[in-house]
Amino acid sequence: MLRRLRIENLVLIREADLEPGSGLNAITGETGAGKTILAQAIGLLLGAKGDASFVGPGAEEAYVEAEFDVPAGLLDEDELEVLADLRPEDEEGLVLARRVFADGRTRAYAWGRSAAREDLAAAAERLIAMSGQFEQRRLARSSYQLDVIDAFVGEKQLRLRAELRAAWRELGAARRRHDDLRGGAAVEEARLAELRALVEDTDGLTEDAEASLLAERERLRHVTELADAAGRVVAALAPDEGEGATALIGGAERSLAEVVGIAPELEVAAGELRDTELRLTETTLELRRFLDSLAAEPDRLEQVESELERIADAKRRFRCETYAELLARAAEARAELAALEDGADPLVAASAALAKAEERTKKLAARLSKNRRGAAEAFATAVEAELHGIGLGEGEFRAEVGERELGATGTDDVSFLIRPNQGLPFAPVAETASGGELSRIALAIAAVGGGETMVFDEIDAGIGGETAHAVGETLRRLAERAQVITITHLPQIATVADRHFSVQKIAGDPTHTRIEQLDEDGRQEEVRRMLGGQEFLQTVR
Repeated sequence: MLRRLRIENLVLIREADLEPGSGLNAITGETGAGKTILAQAIGLLLGAKGDASFVGPGAEEAYVEAEFDVPAGLLDEDELEVLADLRPEDEEGLVLARRVFADGRTRAYAWGRSAAREDLAAAAERLIAMSGQFEQRRLARSSYQLDVIDAFVGEKQLRLRAELRAAWRELGAARRRHDDLRGGAAVEEARLAELRALVEDTDGLTEDAEASLLAERERLRHVTELADAAGRVVAALAPDEGEGATALIGGAERSLAEVVGIAPELEVAAGELRDTELRLTETTLELRRFLDSLAAEPDRLEQVESELERIADAKRRFRCETYAELLARAAEARAELAALEDGADPLVAASAALAKAEERTKKLAARLSKNRRGAAEAFATAVEAELHGIGLGEGEFRAEVGERELGATGTDDVSFLIRPNQGLPFAPVAETASGGELSRIALAIAAVGGGETMVFDEIDAGIGGETAHAVGETLRRLAERAQVITITHLPQIATVADRHFSVQKIAGDPTHTRIEQLDEDGRQEEVRRMLGGQEFLQTVR
């Protein structure tokens, strides 16, 4: 999800700071106000080339920065390995940026650290789907089409993919071990040293150690807030000086106890007060023990951080994506070292491990393939129905699953094919459609298969009336499970948005563009403008 988009001195935008929400975000404004500059900003993050014309009047550079929440495991992909090395410790999100200088030079950054434009684009393409040339490029990628089919199959399929990715890495390691053993004694000694290091670096780690340490660290990082909150409660219940709530309730109970003999009906109230006093006394003792525990180990946070760093170092060193994988690799290393101590032949053991890894990888790939082939027709039928609903009534759609060599995602290639009109041959989506039509096809695919953050700049090209309503409704449904940002001139789309941003051109020297999130009154005024203005609406009435 795109959390924040910051723009400085990009063409007419001096400064803009957008915080899109989950759901549907609409960006509207008069023609020529500068809406497409937002598309340019996102294009830079997706790897588009920049030049001197991008830099606003009087400025020395233009700057675009985006903050993302990222799905688990994204930066563990092989193609993003270089970018992942720049990631600061404990950074859960992703910050990407592009800078364009007045002489046309550009620089790319990840978390404020210099990065290659290609690496930046590779990460952004996995997080943002944008219409236009980027849509064409994305829809041409077999890996994207495979991702969509798997998302359509469901959560079990995505878990299978994660298992296969781990199994594929393990297969690679098993092959390297086997090849090393056949390569000579020196290589084997280096491998054994790595096994011993793996066992040593994971010594004492239990199954729930990482999760437990992460939870403890979160608590310790807020120790001042916790102590302050608990201390205020203790002071309210039983202060060192004066009477607190516990003492006041005790006094109230004793006052009733003195007259219960005269009015027996007060016994119930007196009993409730006694119970309340006892409970508050116990609560006070519990909170005091909690405060003592916070002060008991002043260096504990440092110890926890050190232990988590040890785990993170081990995962990096031994190329493990998760803590569970690290423990599994360590268990295998212990078993192999134990077998060698018992006199087992290393090459025989490595051959057996290789065969086992190959079998597991092939089984997982076969299960994935079966699911994909079983879902392809239902997926295509659902996409076709969406296409008919958004004004591509004669469009026929297919999802074909082909074969390729075994890899980290299995043995399948997926191709999305479309036939816009009867009598024409089916052809790849990315080669058949263009402009607004391509954006609507992408919307139909995403509405069925889900997606990441989706940005539409041309989706309302050439449509209106009932088709515009249908596109707006499809965007709204998609926004229930993906973040959608649409630059539009259609009120049918803008009115179903969860957040509405307005782009306005401000006359001056120089003229510049302002972007702001609209409140309810401002939104109604903007929709009136989009509908033709107050005079037009009055005439219609």
